[in-house]
Amino acid sequence: MLRHPARWIALGFGSGLSPVAPGTVGTLWAWLSFVLLQPWLSDLQWLALIAAGTLVGVWACTRTAQHLGVADPGAIVWDEVLAFWLILCLVMPVGFGGQLLAFALFRYFDAAKPGPVRWADGLFKCRPGEPIGWRQGVGILLDDLVAAGCTLVALALWRFTLGG
Repeated sequence: MLRHPARWIALGFGSGLSPVAPGTVGTLWAWLSFVLLQPWLSDLQWLALIAAGTLVGVWACTRTAQHLGVADPGAIVWDEVLAFWLILCLVMPVGFGGQLLAFALFRYFDAAKPGPVRWADGLFKCRPGEPIGWRQGVGILLDDLVAAGCTLVALALWRFTLGG
């Protein structure tokens, strides 16, 4: 992990190296880091951090996928980090229960990949023999951002329709 700065970022500062459920561990790392940084960052600063993290993330995820020789390695969790930061940024202030619900919904959409998430996941997949390039870096991030969007829609429906 220490050999290249892209790996630090793409592997979620080590959280993606978990031997069990690296995406879940990366999302937990995102949650913890959000809670720790939230008192010091405004909503606008969070959005700027997420935007910058997305641009840097395309580079970091592309380089790390190239280094590992896999188009979308499970150890890359920067996509979960950015997506969950976005969710938390847009739903705050909510209590622990709301954050836990957001976590559970996001993990469902990210892992099960229903409808639009599956579409986004397949959009930039490598074809057999195709070299790993920036398109795959975009693809690594895109499906999780779509999963974040699905999570936000589900939370909005829960809140405004069911009175949550």
